[in-house]
Amino acid sequence: MKQGWEIKEFEDCLEKVVYTNKIQRKDFLVDGEYPIISQEQDFINGYWDNCDDLFKVKKPIVIFGDHTQVLKYVDFDFVLGADGVKILQPKNNIEPRFFFYFLQNIKLGSLGYARHYRLLKEVEVSYPKSLPEQQRIVAILDEAFACIEHSRNAAIKNLKNAKELFESYLQGVFENKGDGWEEKKLEEICVLISKGSSPKWQGIKYVDEPGVLFVTSENVGENTLLLEKRKYVEEKFNISDKKSILKNGDVLTNIVGASIGRTTIYDLDDVANINQAVCLIRCNQEILFNEYLMYLLNSPFTKQHLHDNEVNNARANLSLGFFRSLSIPLPELSQQIKVVEKIKGFHIETQKLEAVYQKKIDDLEELKKSILQKAFNGELKTEKVEIA
Repeated sequence: MKQGWEIKEFEDCLEKVVYTNKIQRKDFLVDGEYPIISQEQDFINGYWDNCDDLFKVKKPIVIFGDHTQVLKYVDFDFVLGADGVKILQPKNNIEPRFFFYFLQNIKLGSLGYARHYRLLKEVEVSYPKSLPEQQRIVAILDEAFACIEHSRNAAIKNLKNAKELFESYLQGVFENKGDGWEEKKLEEICVLISKGSSPKWQGIKYVDEPGVLFVTSENVGENTLLLEKRKYVEEKFNISDKKSILKNGDVLTNIVGASIGRTTIYDLDDVANINQAVCLIRCNQEILFNEYLMYLLNSPFTKQHLHDNEVNNARANLSLGFFRSLSIPLPELSQQIKVVEKIKGFHIETQKLEAVYQKKIDDLEELKKSILQKAFNGELKTEKVEIA
């Protein structure tokens, strides 16, 4: 044990664990006297005016999300907006903010799934016996993390700007049409516009590999296939649902749910089918370059048009009829290829910028973990922590 530190069981460090009334999300107010706190990442999720549901904070506390593992330090009156939230009030000999930082240093993901609080109770808490020493550590962490958060926010903003720069470029490409560009409906320049169906409706089961690769909207990323998680179905689905069989070079775009308009190209030779949430567009290669269509559908120029035409009953969706009649700006084939080459070149440059800023964000997160580890190993000195 570190000199001057004490180790106790988790629950022996708590004065009490509190549960309060839950406020239903549908009843959240846009504005009100008291903030609503849930176990989601966002700190404040809405507002409430009924003081009968209020949790009065006499001294700072820590909130733990039993399902999400999200930790929050709270020193103001609030109401709760979620089940599974634990309000943890440390004993007087433990600084609440020190306790908050200690919990942040625990690798909660390694404790297990489901009721994380049950597993959290198995943790041993180490802390300096001296409250002034706890407060000294907290002061250093507060200052260091404020600097980290400032740098992180700047990097996030720069990352967002880099992504928006590429989107702005795409917008300009398709808005500012060149000489000789025409407007053509997709059904006039494609050999197939189709979609798949649900295997379950046909009594067909999902299987382990080998089988028929089953591509869903989750696999259709923006300009890329997302195949880390693959699904397979019985081979008879490929026979019964021929309209959804994929060929290398097919353009795939999502037509159901929040990812409507997200588009990529199927660039594999694997036997595969799509489900009902994905639209297959097979270009007439003599007229329409598939990569040109992919970038066009992923552009803000087209996305807004797609969302404006969503049919939103229970879930937003677009019909095959909509895509068949969708009119797009179209230069001749050789010009389409040149347009794509320029887009790719610009995309490479913006991706370099994105990689720089993402690495900065990742490095700052690692620095935060390193500082926390030093703090609870008793290695945090009085000197100022340097943030690169």
